[in-house]
Amino acid sequence: MASVLSVRDLRKSYGGNEVVRGVSLAVERGQCFGLLGPNGAGKTTTLRLCLGLTEPDAGSIELAGEPVPARAREARARVGVVPQMDNLDPDFTARENLLVYGRYFGLREADIRTRIPQLLEFAELGGRGESRIQTLSGGMKRRLTLARALINDPDILFMDEPTTGLDPQARHLIWERLKRLLAQGKTILLTTHFMDEAERLCHRLAIMDRGRIIAQGSPRELIERHIEPEVVEVYGEGVAEWGVRAARDSASRVEQSGETVFCYATDARPVLAQLEAERGLRYLHRPANLEDVFLKLTGRELRE
Repeated sequence: MASVLSVRDLRKSYGGNEVVRGVSLAVERGQCFGLLGPNGAGKTTTLRLCLGLTEPDAGSIELAGEPVPARAREARARVGVVPQMDNLDPDFTARENLLVYGRYFGLREADIRTRIPQLLEFAELGGRGESRIQTLSGGMKRRLTLARALINDPDILFMDEPTTGLDPQARHLIWERLKRLLAQGKTILLTTHFMDEAERLCHRLAIMDRGRIIAQGSPRELIERHIEPEVVEVYGEGVAEWGVRAARDSASRVEQSGETVFCYATDARPVLAQLEAERGLRYLHRPANLEDVFLKLTGRELRE
C-alpha cells in the first residue's frame, strides 16, 4: 500500500535537548496509525515536524506526495488537523467557523456552502449551525472541530488527542465517526493517551518514549510480542506479601503499583488457585491489553 506519510530519521533539539531522536515511520493510505507515548515523549513535536510547522534538524519527510518542509504549504492543502485543544473562533457561529476555515484553503465560497450542511450532519450538529460556540457542549465543540478539519476533503487527518476531556458517550460518537471516515478511504494519524481508543481504531501504531520509537506494529502484534497473554490484578490487605509468594510459586512475572499487584502469566490457573485460598484479597482476571504493553515498555512512573 502507498504511504501517505513517510518519515526517516527525524531529529529535533531545543536548547541542546534532543526531543525527537531518529524517528522513522510510514502511514499507509486508508489506515489509522496511532502514535502513543507518555507526556514529553515527543509526539506533538513529531506531528508539528510532519506538518511543516517546525523545522527539523535532520531527516526527511514526505507528506501527501510532497517534501516537507520545502513544500509544506502544498502538502497541508491535502491535510486536515484536529488540534489537542479546540481553537474554534468564539465570535462566529458553528456555520461561520466552517465557512471562514474553508476560505483559508482558497476554496470557492459556493463549494464551501455546499459542504457545510453535510459536515454539520456528519458531526450531528445539523440543528446547531447558527449556534454560538459558547453555547456548545465540549462534545459538540470537538465534533465541530472534526467537521472543520474535513472542509477541504483531506487525504489524511492529523488528530492530537481527539477525545481528551470527553464523556464516554461523546468518545464513542467520535470513534464511530472516525471509523466512518476510514471506511471512506481517509487516512488518520492519531495521538492518544487512551489505550482502548488505540486498540479500537488503529491498524498500526508506534510507541514513543524520550524522543525515540521503541516499538511498532498492530495492537495485537505488540500485545503478543511484549506481554504474557493473561493478567490477574490483585487488591486488598496483605497484597504485597501475597505478591512475593506469587512471584515465587505461580506467576511468570509480578509487578506492584500502589495497592495493586499485577500477575502476568502464560497460564493463570495456578495464580487463581492460590487466590481461592486467600481471604481479604480481591482480584480481576483478564486478557492482556495494550495498556499492559505501554506500561511495560515506558514504565509506571508519573511523567510531568
